Amino acid sequence: MEPRSIGLIALLGSGETLPSSGKTHEYLARNLPQNPQIAILETPAGFELNAREVAGRIREFLDVRLQNYNPKIQQIPARKKGTANSPDDLEIVKPMLLADEILLGPGSPTYAVRQMKDSLAYEMLKARHQRGAAILLSSAATLAFSRYTIPVYEIYKVGEELHWKEGLDFFGFLGFPMIVVPHWNNNDGGEELDTNRCYIGQSRFNSLVEMLPEAMTILGIDDHTSVVLDFEQGICRVMGNGAAHLLRDGILTDYASGEDFSMAELGAENLPDHHAKIDPDIWQMILDAEEQAAMDSAHSPTPTDEVIDLLKERNAARDNKEWGAADDLRDQIAAMGWKIMDTPDGSELLPVDEYEI
Repeated sequence: MEPRSIGLIALLGSGETLPSSGKTHEYLARNLPQNPQIAILETPAGFELNAREVAGRIREFLDVRLQNYNPKIQQIPARKKGTANSPDDLEIVKPMLLADEILLGPGSPTYAVRQMKDSLAYEMLKARHQRGAAILLSSAATLAFSRYTIPVYEIYKVGEELHWKEGLDFFGFLGFPMIVVPHWNNNDGGEELDTNRCYIGQSRFNSLVEMLPEAMTILGIDDHTSVVLDFEQGICRVMGNGAAHLLRDGILTDYASGEDFSMAELGAENLPDHHAKIDPDIWQMILDAEEQAAMDSAHSPTPTDEVIDLLKERNAARDNKEWGAADDLRDQIAAMGWKIMDTPDGSELLPVDEYEI
């Protein structure tokens, strides 16, 4: 598949590892190259002691849901600037160079902004998107990538006064600054506590809107719901269990699951190529990585569909602790010229000659 001129963007209100998001994940996968490389950034939850596990649950879900697409999924532990797991460390973020999809999920939106802003990881993300990579943002990440972000924890948990903070403004970089509000219809508080509008509540959210320093398009997304931005078709597609809600000039418009609406509604029209706004060294790094990968691919054998299917059967046997069956399948794969390399990132197939060097 030829690279898209600009990648899809999927925005999830919540539920990135629930069945309600499965069709969204598959929708992206169908528009990616074969055997896509997916990078999951741990950044939004990087302050949490279980940041690896938070991203790991997403990875485990995708391993199963996207198994027919044979993805190579890697977690990127770009958790905090100035540490051994910095989003500015090339060795940490290197898998992003060739990522076909980049995913960021739950955590703290304000923390994600602090760690991603002006970082190597963020510049790589923008460059990869311009080269056709899909971007999937869920929950806190959708707010972090907005023009302004709601400091949810600070207001909801700590009791700070209502205020906005600067976001990464990824959508503004693309030409249509907006604010995305996930968990739009959240009801975790039940009858006693209004937790809609991302746990802020309706009345406080209305006050926040009045406090915005400029007129702003706001896209609200219900829990277990997604909106996919397709730049080639110029549409936004609503998927999942709920609805999307567009607030512009004081007018609220609702779009049910299964509906499409024009990207012009977000202010996105005639989007130009934005790679000129990306650090030229990072842009060249991306192009060099693509060129090297193409050269390597031209000189490397590719496993057949039969070999890939056998690998899936072997991995399933291992998951079920059917060790004898797994060993038999490994031997069948070896007889077809391939060795299995089990790594923390999953099982890889290597040609026998390459494996033995």
